[in-house]
Amino acid sequence: MQSFDVIGSNIQKIQQLFPNCVTERLGKEGKSELAIDFEKLQAELSNEILSEREERYQFTWPDKRAANRLANTPTTMTLRPCREESEDFDHTQNLYIEGDNLDVLKVLRETYLGKVKMIYIDPPYNTGNDFIYDDDFSQSRGEFEETSGLFDEEGNQTIDPMQRNTESNGRFHTDWLNMIYPRLKVARDLLSDDGVIFISIDDNEQKNLKNVCDEIFGSRNFIAQLVWERAFSPKNDAKFISNSHDYILMYAKNIDDFTIGRLPRTKEANARYSNPDNDPRGVWMSSDISVKTYNAACDYPITTPSGKIVEPPAGRCWRLSKKAFFERLQDNRIWFGPNGDNTPRIKRFLSELKFDKMVPTSILFYKEVGHSQEGAQEVVSLFEDKGVFDGPKPVRLLLRLLTLANLKDNSIILDFFSGSATTAHAVLRNNIEKNLSCQFIMVQLPENISDNKKGTDYKNICEIGKERIRRAGKKIKEDNKDKEGIEKLDTGFRVLKLDSSNMEEVYYTPQEFTIQSLFNENVKADRTSEDLLFQVMLDLGIELSAKIETRQIAGKTVYFVNDNYLVACFDYEVSETAITEIAKLHPVYFVMRDASVANDNVIDNFEQLFKAYSEDTVRKIL
Repeated sequence: MQSFDVIGSNIQKIQQLFPNCVTERLGKEGKSELAIDFEKLQAELSNEILSEREERYQFTWPDKRAANRLANTPTTMTLRPCREESEDFDHTQNLYIEGDNLDVLKVLRETYLGKVKMIYIDPPYNTGNDFIYDDDFSQSRGEFEETSGLFDEEGNQTIDPMQRNTESNGRFHTDWLNMIYPRLKVARDLLSDDGVIFISIDDNEQKNLKNVCDEIFGSRNFIAQLVWERAFSPKNDAKFISNSHDYILMYAKNIDDFTIGRLPRTKEANARYSNPDNDPRGVWMSSDISVKTYNAACDYPITTPSGKIVEPPAGRCWRLSKKAFFERLQDNRIWFGPNGDNTPRIKRFLSELKFDKMVPTSILFYKEVGHSQEGAQEVVSLFEDKGVFDGPKPVRLLLRLLTLANLKDNSIILDFFSGSATTAHAVLRNNIEKNLSCQFIMVQLPENISDNKKGTDYKNICEIGKERIRRAGKKIKEDNKDKEGIEKLDTGFRVLKLDSSNMEEVYYTPQEFTIQSLFNENVKADRTSEDLLFQVMLDLGIELSAKIETRQIAGKTVYFVNDNYLVACFDYEVSETAITEIAKLHPVYFVMRDASVANDNVIDNFEQLFKAYSEDTVRKIL
């Protein structure tokens, strides 16, 4: 039970294309494994091999190869459900996941491969005061935890697993790049073909982030670098320039499949249309009838109603041929001004616009999407005038990005630097305002809150995020209590926490085997049946928001996931009667633990019972 093996999968793909380039070698543990013969692969892909010293366009930094390998390295971590911290656990489609987001993304990769419509993240900006994730490229996770002092003997966190990244440490950009690169690389796999990612950033790492995204998502999939006006007044103590903006990079997974969401027309935009000639087709506005691209057939004089002769501007021509011009003139679609002596312009009617919505612009003005103080005030008002979180984004900003993402009903939105959970708040608002049923997945490390927030009732950012979702959901329901369908709004969330595998490490060499070791329990003693169920769901690629029901069969607790898609029982002393009743239900998958069977007769007859009642059921034993 581990996350998807990206490297092994890539080797298989190369083997299918170039079987001669795949060979065998002895791995680190002395076992035979497949490997790529890169010299042969280079010969297959190029007439000339690029030498290491040959100059080429590239973007690199120390440890980049290690960061790339880290993204492809599987993890044995799993997610454990936490009912007591969840809201409406049995019915909600939303997820709140606590843990290091790189491991979480790896755990989610296979289950949510190509299923996420939108990702938004607001990562550390690397200002020297922000914390960044401390990925160690030379140690295993276990070695790092043992030597870092991160956990005490009982497994409790003792220090913050982050470190300050000041410019004086000599690895200012390198550390930040090594943090962001593997996370974005894994996150790309989760995006659907028509999916889109938005990343907030400031000037410190904007250039590097753009280079990273061009490499991971492809420069052709770049859509825009949005500029958010986050401040509404200048700072008079600024040394040079008062910085009033942040950036939001926007990339599609595949730009050919992505369609941007347009904005509702505003009163200001419609006010530009008028009807000075009382045209029965309604209000209109005029546009230039000349173009830069010269065409001799479109270069002709036009006589205005006042008798004035007008030629195209120098170096330009009319956009319409002579025939097309006179057709529009007959249809009263040419405007010569109120006195009939102006340069002609073409009339464009509001009622005939191809789209009833507006094309988005790259500048996000605070009057339209909110500013940083608005984001802070939203959190303060939810938490009874207490400032519990620094620098939250305003909900209106996220609502704009949700619109640009062009969400569909049941779209999945992921934020793996969720902070105070503004993204979740915005998804709930967007669902009720647009009658959608989109789902959110929030991921956040249980990072200790900043020193200036120590007087609050919350120990870490996760506690703040979960409480914000609860309060925001309650307020949205109260504010929309008379709206049709409000009772169906899903404001709950399942809490899942990253932890080590549920399975004990029971790999032995022949010299280590004993009679007793054959009967050792392979599931850790502190793990529950529900823990095992969620690890099985991940292993089988079942979404973690799937409907889960429990029934009693022959005195044992049996889990039903998505009706009969997965049936699982992890109780002890499971009898033939229970196995028979389960087989008669014809599940697609049936899973039980190795220690579940009551006796040897159950083991002997297990396969026969399923062959008799449900031969197509896939059986798995933990």
